[in-house]
Amino acid sequence: MKGKEMALVTMGNNNFFWTGSVAEMMKQYALQDQPYRLSCYLLLCTNATEGVVVIDNKTIHLTQPGIICIKPNSICSMQLQQGQVICFTEDFFSLRYNNNNVLYQFSFLAKQSGSYIPLEDMAFQKWQLLSGLMLQEFHHQYTCSGRVLRSYLNILLCTLDQSSSGHREPERTNNRDEKIRRFETLLEAHYHTHKTPSFYAAQLHITTNYLNKLCQEFRHISSGELIRKRVVIEAQRLLYHTWLSVGEIADQLGFESASYFATFFKKHTDMSPENFRKHNR
Repeated sequence: MKGKEMALVTMGNNNFFWTGSVAEMMKQYALQDQPYRLSCYLLLCTNATEGVVVIDNKTIHLTQPGIICIKPNSICSMQLQQGQVICFTEDFFSLRYNNNNVLYQFSFLAKQSGSYIPLEDMAFQKWQLLSGLMLQEFHHQYTCSGRVLRSYLNILLCTLDQSSSGHREPERTNNRDEKIRRFETLLEAHYHTHKTPSFYAAQLHITTNYLNKLCQEFRHISSGELIRKRVVIEAQRLLYHTWLSVGEIADQLGFESASYFATFFKKHTDMSPENFRKHNR
């Protein structure tokens, strides 16, 4: 990274769990006043009525107690003095179920990058009680602490899902759900290098037409639009949070040239990369 480009610190690994205060997280992971890219889920519980959290180029102003959920690969920064943080990877949580898709049962995790869920007093007190017990377990590291932490985490996620979706019962998954989620997982891994639906359809052992049908049914846009949307989101992140040149961003995202990338970006945002950066910075 060159010049004034902001550092993007990666947190997390394949089987990662951490919990503590906002201040401890900032100190332990050297995140003071700089954006960082998450490779894990982050749940921030705070009763602050002042403070700002930026997720990609979306700014959340805290106005009441609640939970901020940030998804992996988001770039975020915080101006916040208090709160408890829970960080975990999908692999850590999924060990509870021996299934890598269980997180998709939670509706609030369907948000693109992150979400802010205000909590009423009773729900907030319940969250604080459970997260406090989780914190004790994490620090003491008793026998079978991993299983206990996953159980607490599951209860917290279920509680949060109730608050965000009106006590909706979890939806049962089927083979089509599984296909669309596997497609999104593949897309997250390969959007830099593969931008055609045919690649993902081949990986899923289905036809391109069937993949497109699934995307229309479950995400209400075509598979090609989902791919382009993911590339645009990453381009916006890099323009917003770094000082990489347009050419360097084009190279990172697998475009043949800066001009091709600029044409693509303007077509899907109605702004040139330079104007997007100028307008948002």
